[in-house]
Amino acid sequence: MMKYNLKHTIEGLKGRKVMIIGDLMLDHYLIGMVERISPEAPVPVVRVDKEKFLLGGAGNVAMNIAALGGDPLLVGVVGNDREGEELDKLCKKAQLRTKLLSDISRPTTKKSRIMAQNQQICRVDSENCGPLNAELMDQLFNYLQEHLQSYPVVILSDYGKGFISAPFMKRFNSLLDSMENRPKVLVDPKVVNYDLYKGVDILTPNTKEAGEGAGLVVSNKQGVIRAGRTLFERLQCRNLLITMGGDGMALFEGASSIRHIPTFAKTVFDVTGAGDTVIATLGLALASGVDLLTACTLANHAAGIVVGQVGAACATTDQLLEVVEKHPGHPVSEWT
Repeated sequence: MMKYNLKHTIEGLKGRKVMIIGDLMLDHYLIGMVERISPEAPVPVVRVDKEKFLLGGAGNVAMNIAALGGDPLLVGVVGNDREGEELDKLCKKAQLRTKLLSDISRPTTKKSRIMAQNQQICRVDSENCGPLNAELMDQLFNYLQEHLQSYPVVILSDYGKGFISAPFMKRFNSLLDSMENRPKVLVDPKVVNYDLYKGVDILTPNTKEAGEGAGLVVSNKQGVIRAGRTLFERLQCRNLLITMGGDGMALFEGASSIRHIPTFAKTVFDVTGAGDTVIATLGLALASGVDLLTACTLANHAAGIVVGQVGAACATTDQLLEVVEKHPGHPVSEWT
C-alpha cells in the first residue's frame, strides 16, 4: 500500500508550487593539475584546465524541486557584479522562475573551490554576511505581500549569509499572521540563527546541527530524542525532522510523537547537498497535499539517491519511481 501511495505521490509532484527564500550562492570551480610547488611560497601551483559555475545555497534547493517536476520560485539577493550576472544566467538556463533583488552594496556570495587531481586544494569565499538594508527589505516585502498567498509551502534556505535575519523574520512572521491561508514554512537551519525560527512548521537539522542547537552531544538514539525535545522546548516549532545520514531520519510531530524512518541509501559516496534534497522533496510533497510521514519517506528515498553520487546532485522523478518500485521498504518504528 505504501509503495502505491509513494508512486502516486511522485506522479502528483508535477507543477506543484514552492517558494524558496534565502541565501543565493554561486559555486565556482577552478579545476586543474598540480605539477610543481611555487618558488614564491611552499604552496602547490594549480594549472587550471577548466572553470565551471553552479547554483548553490537556495538555488540548489530550487534545482532539486525543478528536477522532481515542481514549479519553484526562487527569491534572493545578488550583487551588481559579474557573479550576479552569472547566477542569473544559470537560473535562466535551468528555466527557474526567480525574483533576484540587486544590491550594489554587497557582492554576490561566491565560493571558489580550487581543485586538483580530484581533491580540493583550498576554498575562497567572497561574501557580505550583514542583514539586508532597509530599502532592499522594503522591496522584498512588497514582492512577498503580492505573491506569497499563491504558494502553499515556503522554504527558508538559511546559509548564514545575512538574508535570514532578525529584522527579516519579524516582518515575515507579521506577514504570515496577516494571511487567511498562510503557507507551511520549512527551514533548513543555521545553528547561529536557531532562535529566529520560533514557531515554524518544520525544522530539518542534521544530527550535528540538532545537537548544537540543543547544547548536547548526540551520538545515539537517546541523544537524538533528547536533542529533539530540547529543540521543541526552545523553539516551539510544530514539527521537527532530524536527518541522521546512514541511520535514516527521526520525525517529531510534537515532543512526544517520534517516528524513525530507516535509510534507503545502499551506498554513501558524498553527502554534499543532501540537506537541500531533503527539504526540497519534503516541501514539494507537502505542496502536493500528502501527509507529513509520506512526505518524509519520499524525502528519505530522494536523499538515498543523491548520497550515492559524487558532488551536489538532484534526484529526478524517474529515479524516484525506480527506487520506490524496486525497494521493498522498511517499517517505520515508534521511538520512545
